[in-house]
Amino acid sequence: MFTTEEQYLEIERNAEYKSEYFAGEMRAMKGANESHNLITVNLAANLSQQFRDRPCRVYSSDMRVSIPATGLYTYPDVIAVCGEPKFRDEQRDTLLNPNLVVEVLSPSTEAYDRGRKFEHYRSVGSMMEYLLVSSDRVHVDLYTRQADGRFLLTSAGDPSATLELESAGCRVTLSSLYEKVEFPPAGAPAQ
Repeated sequence: MFTTEEQYLEIERNAEYKSEYFAGEMRAMKGANESHNLITVNLAANLSQQFRDRPCRVYSSDMRVSIPATGLYTYPDVIAVCGEPKFRDEQRDTLLNPNLVVEVLSPSTEAYDRGRKFEHYRSVGSMMEYLLVSSDRVHVDLYTRQADGRFLLTSAGDPSATLELESAGCRVTLSSLYEKVEFPPAGAPAQ
């Protein structure tokens, strides 16, 4: 069944679960495991603390993002906006201008987050950084938009490494990002 953007938003605003929307179709989103949740909360708390005296805001995975150029509506794991947030309408539940978008990777979403979803995000002019965080090991990939529009990849996997999130004017250590996260033993199947 084809759904318009307006129908999607009406359904979504009354739903008991979250759905992504693209090209007239809604797709229910799955829940996340403990590692995913801890990483998301650790990062959001870290950013929130650094934003206390600054005109920046951090949002969790309950804030929907609209990508007008492609028509995707989705829920990133963490979003940061420095400056005035812009919303689709007066409901203030659909953000249009994220500066930093973070996806915590899981086996079921990693290919999509690295591929098609990143294609959508790249069309958002305000998005300066895209951070992908592994949930099965200590590893991050940070894509930073360059002046010519291309994205530069910086990867880190050492717990003592520090991420410089220029779009949000923040620094985050990998040890704080992965605080209290327990990984499965080497060779165990991913969940």
